[in-house]
Amino acid sequence: MTELTRKTDCRRLCSVKSVPPKYPDAGMTESSLRWLIFNASENGFNHCVRRIGRKVLIDLEKFEEWMDDEAMQGGQR
Repeated sequence: MTELTRKTDCRRLCSVKSVPPKYPDAGMTESSLRWLIFNASENGFNHCVRRIGRKVLIDLEKFEEWMDDEAMQGGQR
């Protein structure tokens, strides 16, 4: 694996508890994030979620893309 490949493979993963403080203007709470995870197959949030054993992590790059998509669609799915 080359140095460039390693850099592009690096993902920013965060726990559910640590995501809301990173995006205070989004009005996202831990509870609302857990609701999104529970209903991920219906709302398109499933591509943001990574599970490692029992640990649920959020890919921040995919999360930001999802938020942008939701803003463009007006939150309607």
